[in-house]
Amino acid sequence: MIITELGVSDVLLFEPKAYADDRGFFMETFRLSNFRERGLDVEFVQDNHSRSRQNTLRGLHFQFNKPQGKLVRVLSGEVFDVAVDLRRSSPTFGKWVGVYLSAENNNQLWIPPGFAHGFYVTSDTADLVYKCTDYYSPGDDHSLLWSDPNIGIEWPNQVVEPFLSEKDRNASMLEAIPTYP
Repeated sequence: MIITELGVSDVLLFEPKAYADDRGFFMETFRLSNFRERGLDVEFVQDNHSRSRQNTLRGLHFQFNKPQGKLVRVLSGEVFDVAVDLRRSSPTFGKWVGVYLSAENNNQLWIPPGFAHGFYVTSDTADLVYKCTDYYSPGDDHSLLWSDPNIGIEWPNQVVEPFLSEKDRNASMLEAIPTYP
């Protein structure tokens, strides 16, 4: 597995190797030692699965009191996946990183606790799954506005009028959300 540091502190891209033949393929999608070798003491406690149609934008979500680290991958289709650093002490506070995750490339994105996460569906539909380091806490769920000009996320060109939830439509700008030390 190839592991690459991206342009925002502590976000990692995992590129698993798929072994394919005429029967199909096999790939390892998680290995705890990959995290431990980088000094990351993770324990995943919940798996989530999201199916969305094209032009759906989900996020940018985070939990403040019970922050979640997420290991994200796509089982079918393609998404543009984004992480925004909400840690004030980080040299990349307020910066974002985005990558295409798809069933074709098998890549995975590690988003540490202290980040907002969101994605935009570029294929007809997409199934996205992710492992979480803490449980979902509805009362602690926050949304950062996907189009906050102070962050300046460069979403794919087709993002004009994305399908948004009411929560995401009414999300707050960076200066109005709780951030981490």
